[in-house]
Amino acid sequence: MQEFDYVVIGGGIVGLSTALSIVERDNRARMAVVEKESDWAQHQTGRNSGVIHSGIYYKPGSLKAKLCRNGGRRMYEFCDEHGLQYEKCGKMIVATTEAEIPRLQNIYQRGIENGLEIKKLTNSEIRESEPHVKCVQGIHVPSTGIVNYADVCRKMVELIAARGGDLRLESKVIGFSETGGRTIIETSRGPMETKWTINCAGLQCDRVAKLAGADPGIRIVPFRGEYFELTPERKHLVKNLIYPVPDPNFPFLGVHFTRMIDGSVHAGPNAVLSFKREGYFRTSFNLRDCMDTLTYSGFWRLAANHAGSGLGEIRRSFSKKAFVRSLQRLIPEINEEDLIPAKAGVRAQALLKNGGLVDDFLIINSNNATHVCNAPSPAATASLEIGRLIADLLPERVRGKHQ
Repeated sequence: MQEFDYVVIGGGIVGLSTALSIVERDNRARMAVVEKESDWAQHQTGRNSGVIHSGIYYKPGSLKAKLCRNGGRRMYEFCDEHGLQYEKCGKMIVATTEAEIPRLQNIYQRGIENGLEIKKLTNSEIRESEPHVKCVQGIHVPSTGIVNYADVCRKMVELIAARGGDLRLESKVIGFSETGGRTIIETSRGPMETKWTINCAGLQCDRVAKLAGADPGIRIVPFRGEYFELTPERKHLVKNLIYPVPDPNFPFLGVHFTRMIDGSVHAGPNAVLSFKREGYFRTSFNLRDCMDTLTYSGFWRLAANHAGSGLGEIRRSFSKKAFVRSLQRLIPEINEEDLIPAKAGVRAQALLKNGGLVDDFLIINSNNATHVCNAPSPAATASLEIGRLIADLLPERVRGKHQ
């Protein structure tokens, strides 16, 4: 059985960023990363829209606001340093009716408080950049960009390996035990001994935390984000990124248009409950995952609080016409024949027993371990800063070992 100073559980961008941050600080640290899949970035990281977010939406002073803003800058620097393709294309947030203007103003004010360089635009100014958009007013956010986060992860894997990290695929964590102040992690590829465990298991993070003897106080409820892609002949309708003013009573941003780094344009996501934590199709089902959600009181409180919005999301999931109508609020020229199905993602949303959504990143230390218990969007943007924060939170007796 090999001994390590740190074992990171989860091979998405948060886990890899954390491992990279630790080995960059201490090149003598014995580091391992374990991932249950056969490749890296197979879930949230490899199935998101690839946006490098600005942080405009997040509450000033929150971890999301701070880490997203700084993380975005570091992500651009990382891509420059390692020759990874990205584009700082900017995005538009647009009000399609006069009634949305006060909410747009609130977003603008939040962006100013978060230290962003943003600009209000009139309808005519927006249409100079996005001529097919229907709106009355908008905000331009120039720091927003696009990248392929799976490519970023592959580069991180290279850098961790070059610093002596032990990278293990097809290694599912199945149990924990303690001995002499150290942790034995049982995996499908055998046991590992570590001084400190870092749980970045994403959609499985609450289960890993409980397996390790911690009570995170939340349960992960999976929401599938369903997308369409514009046909090649209609990509010209969207130049960059176009977002609506979000509904403050609903926890998601609403369907929007995103130009991807490969040149394709995606429309969505629709957000519906998934009956499987890693279920990317409408027919995906896992009995344990389903029962975990449906027997959780917090889910039913959430459903009651957002019944109207939730039914609208379900309607769009089963009706392409309804989905198109949502998109036509932004670009009236969009038609059903302009859209082809694109791959879906699943968001790991941490939910409290009272039905409240955990709005900020949630990172806790317990039992010789750090557990990242809520890291949905903008976690990919903020990943390098999340990794740095976790390294800062490690107890001195662990992180000071080789310094």
